[in-house]
Amino acid sequence: MHMEKNRFITKQALWAMSVALLLIVMPFDGVSQEKITLAECYEWAHANYPLIKQRRLIEQAEQYNLSNAAKGWLPQVAVSGKMSYQSKVTKLPFDTEKLSVMLPGFDIPTLNKDQYQMVAEVNQTIWDGGQISSVREMTRAQAVADKQQLDSELYTLNGRVNQLYFGCLLQDELLKQNELLQKELQINIDRIKGMMVNGVANQSDCKSMEVELLNAKQKAIELKAARTAYGQMLCALIGKPYQSEISLEVPDMASRSLSSEINRPELRALDAKSNFLNSQNKQITAGLMPKIGAFVQGGYGRPGLNMLSNSFDPFYVAGLRLSWNIGKFYTLKNDRRKVETGMKTVEVERETFLFNTRLTMAQQNTEIKKMSDLMQSDESIIHLRHDIKTAAEVKLTNGVISVTDLIREINAEDMAHQTAATHRIQHLQAICNYMNSTNEQ
Repeated sequence: MHMEKNRFITKQALWAMSVALLLIVMPFDGVSQEKITLAECYEWAHANYPLIKQRRLIEQAEQYNLSNAAKGWLPQVAVSGKMSYQSKVTKLPFDTEKLSVMLPGFDIPTLNKDQYQMVAEVNQTIWDGGQISSVREMTRAQAVADKQQLDSELYTLNGRVNQLYFGCLLQDELLKQNELLQKELQINIDRIKGMMVNGVANQSDCKSMEVELLNAKQKAIELKAARTAYGQMLCALIGKPYQSEISLEVPDMASRSLSSEINRPELRALDAKSNFLNSQNKQITAGLMPKIGAFVQGGYGRPGLNMLSNSFDPFYVAGLRLSWNIGKFYTLKNDRRKVETGMKTVEVERETFLFNTRLTMAQQNTEIKKMSDLMQSDESIIHLRHDIKTAAEVKLTNGVISVTDLIREINAEDMAHQTAATHRIQHLQAICNYMNSTNEQ
């Protein structure tokens, strides 16, 4: 008997040790689960958005255009051929037959009317007036402008992230409050059952409270469905697999001071557009300059360089070439004015953007102040509603009020908590929206 008891104690000890070891090895979801921050969602949303692929395409196009522009310094080779038939050919201005009679053995050949020529020409640019350099500068400026425009388009994702992120946080807060409401209702159901034993309450009172509990459970189902919908849309936007237990970190805005300085990527995109227009001005200037280059021609044909020779001969010509397109001066004023008009358009776009953004910031600032004021009164309302509900519970125990009156007070306190939770999340969202308008980090 004593041995069996010791054996039983040993089994219990082993079981306890196994459980303890298992608890140590197995991670607790509530502790080990890493929370997702709002900043991470911004970053992931940008990286996941299909438009981000355009950045790589912009870089590739920039490299191709720069490489093509640099090849302007390489020798340019051109090959041409010509075959013709002429009605007349070159002749000497005297009678060659009489000359041959006077000078026996002296023969001047007559050129054929069909002529052939194959020429290869190599041109090397020596000075282009800054044309190639201006093209490369324009290419870089265009790539920067395209990237900045892409950044400004991606930045609009932050507003969508805010909407979904704070939608999830609001549902989380409402679910917590719903859970507290269910516990409160269950406590009162137990209280009423105790009162029924003493004959102070009846079955209908208990059923009224149970109906409210079922209503609260139905509300929880709706809140969970909304939370799932917000979570799935957020995960789809940031490119992460959806998990029902995904946890979002509530942003800490208590110590943040809001700045009125606007540092949006749209402004940088407009700056890049202005730089591109400046590079166009430089290209216009380069187009006015003369061009100097060296050339070498080599060919084979009949006749060659000797127009009096009626045989196929090779030939070559080398030298320097100056070219100057004076026609560029005809359109110079209009070209300059087009660039100037573009610069003015950019400034109008900048003023319009800043005007609209400041209007949005003023509205958001008003929303922040409104939510802050509402949050201050929320605490007082909750405190008063709690006192009223507690007093109603005492009155119900003493038989002064009905269960319906208590249910009304419980729902009123719950609504005060829900309103306070909504105001807290809306206040945080308003601050983040303001920071999104200024691009405050």
